[in-house]
Amino acid sequence: MNLKKICVCFTGLAIISGLIACGNVTSETEPATPTDKLGRTSSQAPAAPQLAAGSGKVVQKLDASSYTYIRLDDGAGNETWAAVPKTQLEIGEQIALKGGTVMRNFNSKTLNRTFDSIIFATGVIRAAGDKNAQTQAATMAGSDVTRSGIAAHGLTPQTRGSSSHTTESFTKLKVEKSTAQNGYTVGELFAKGASLNKQKVTVKGQVVKVNPDIMGRNWLHIQDGTGDLAKNTHDLVVTSADIAEKGAIISLEGILAADKDFGSGYRYDVIVEDAVLMK
Repeated sequence: MNLKKICVCFTGLAIISGLIACGNVTSETEPATPTDKLGRTSSQAPAAPQLAAGSGKVVQKLDASSYTYIRLDDGAGNETWAAVPKTQLEIGEQIALKGGTVMRNFNSKTLNRTFDSIIFATGVIRAAGDKNAQTQAATMAGSDVTRSGIAAHGLTPQTRGSSSHTTESFTKLKVEKSTAQNGYTVGELFAKGASLNKQKVTVKGQVVKVNPDIMGRNWLHIQDGTGDLAKNTHDLVVTSADIAEKGAIISLEGILAADKDFGSGYRYDVIVEDAVLMK
């Protein structure tokens, strides 16, 4: 009797194991590729920033807009792409990246290419006595880059409103408030940020700063003469697939995000995302 029970148990376990194995083969169906609000697939949408650093020999450099893109060889057969504020570099020069944030599947419209992985850094570190050292020091001293590669490419560290490090100075102007039903002034958006969170809003103002093609988006600083300079609530950051020239007065509609945290201490009390230029 005991022998029969043992045989039955082994037989049952064999059947269950077979079913599990079959289940593993047939149930692994790749899910549909998710899309974000801009209709981009997960491979196109910006990846979450990761802190990183790198060093090596410059084997390629590309100047684009106000940035220099560089390809580094670490001497062990590994190559890394990085982007830094525009810097004078020579092919063959040995450098180390100063700070850095990794972005995956980053598309640069300026260069018309997609990088599988690229480090956004605040600058480069060279050996003392390098002939470009003085130029580098002057560039870094005059730059609004302060803490990470994110800051170097338009995302600003914040404690309230817009960053005191990179916020544009208060522009003396008076722009009429948008007449749209969901229209607000810059000052009102900061004052009502919590209640307007995740809602569509329209704002009209003057573009005082443009950071193009950062993490697949354009970053615009908008002012309309309202807000409090002391609290940094006079300067609104808007992200958009659209672009506008500095000095232009425009109307934008987008989704307001309150207390937006990008990590690593980079947050916004108020930011308007995925905005569209209104005609």
